[in-house]
Amino acid sequence: MLEVDSLHVHYGGIHALKGISIEVPKGKIVTLIGANGAGKSSTLRAIAGLAKDKRGTIRWNGKDISRMQPENILKSGVALCPEGRRIFPHLTVMENLMLGAYTRDDQDGVKSTLDWVFELFPRLKERTWQKGGTLSGGEQQMLALGRALMSKPDLIMMDEPSLGLAPLLVKEVFEIIRAINEEGKTVLLVEQNAFAALKVAHYAYVLEVGALVLQGPGVSLLDDPRVKAAYLGG
Repeated sequence: MLEVDSLHVHYGGIHALKGISIEVPKGKIVTLIGANGAGKSSTLRAIAGLAKDKRGTIRWNGKDISRMQPENILKSGVALCPEGRRIFPHLTVMENLMLGAYTRDDQDGVKSTLDWVFELFPRLKERTWQKGGTLSGGEQQMLALGRALMSKPDLIMMDEPSLGLAPLLVKEVFEIIRAINEEGKTVLLVEQNAFAALKVAHYAYVLEVGALVLQGPGVSLLDDPRVKAAYLGG
């Protein structure tokens, strides 16, 4: 389980997160929704060790990881698939994927994870030789997710995985998120498509200007009039 307690994050004079507390139970999908600038990405970056000016406590499986280096957080089983994909455009699909496994030394296990990634994303298997930068937007998102999974995380954090994708690809991405969860992975999802995120999530938090304003089971928030008015066009 991931436990975030009274988390504050600053970027210079900007107070991006104002003491939020969330829990992500093992084996569940939890989503953070909110407008741009609400603090969703800052939450994921803080958990991954990438936000330097922060205070509060982040515990992963009972261990305080608040001050751990990003590489050690990754080794502990927490991976981030960042917003904007951030693949290496001049490297091949296979090279990008293998970089995701750079903290691992179990070669048989890496091969097994690679086979699973190719089951999830058959198009990547067809394009192992292709440079990442020549893939379509949807394929690049699949590559980014696959690369994060190559570290064999217990918790995968996804930042806007459907951003900029066509509706058919958005549906495919959410089917993949569900499939990843069904394989036993815990998922913390930041997503601008609030309707799709709430449909797939077991639990959800709503952020506004760095503060938590609402929380509950995903299906319950789908019917909440405040959520409908602000995020679902109701």
